Amino acid sequence: MSVRHDWYQSDAKVVVTVLLKNAKEKNYKVTIEPQHFNMTADGYELDLRLYAPINVERSSYKDYPSKVEITLAKQEGIRWESLETKTVTAAPALIAPPPIHKKNWDSLAKEVEKKEEEEAQSEEALQRLFKKIYSSSSPEVQKAMNKSFSESGGTVLSTNWNEVSKQQVEVKPPEGTEFKKWDEV
Repeated sequence: MSVRHDWYQSDAKVVVTVLLKNAKEKNYKVTIEPQHFNMTADGYELDLRLYAPINVERSSYKDYPSKVEITLAKQEGIRWESLETKTVTAAPALIAPPPIHKKNWDSLAKEVEKKEEEEAQSEEALQRLFKKIYSSSSPEVQKAMNKSFSESGGTVLSTNWNEVSKQQVEVKPPEGTEFKKWDEV
């Protein structure tokens, strides 16, 4: 006999529904044990080793015209991954479990803070270098730096006024990037 069954769960129970019409006429019988559930009827058997233990005293079943509904009360309010326990084959004893690496999150956070601080210091050093070049330069070099930086959208910084003064400075974005004006986005 081909009979379907399905199940769903809440925090407190698992409900198994066996779609069996006229179950009383087919002499159905349900057996509920702490880790095992069995239902038989004329020409049908459902035998399951349950995923987790259940409370037999609080479990029950009831038949309806088109189905039998079995309510299994969970002993623990854990989420079942499946209705049945997965059969695990014994692994050879020579295989060691993977090592457990405990992370020291405080030291990782300190490392990240240190890297961010180093990057900020290197950026500050670069800014100081540009300020030093700008302040110690001639007016022509300062004009070249201002013109090249503003016309290129911040992608070019030139100190050669003879070259920059002849034409508009081209935008040269870093390799792998594309330049777009803010009104084109």
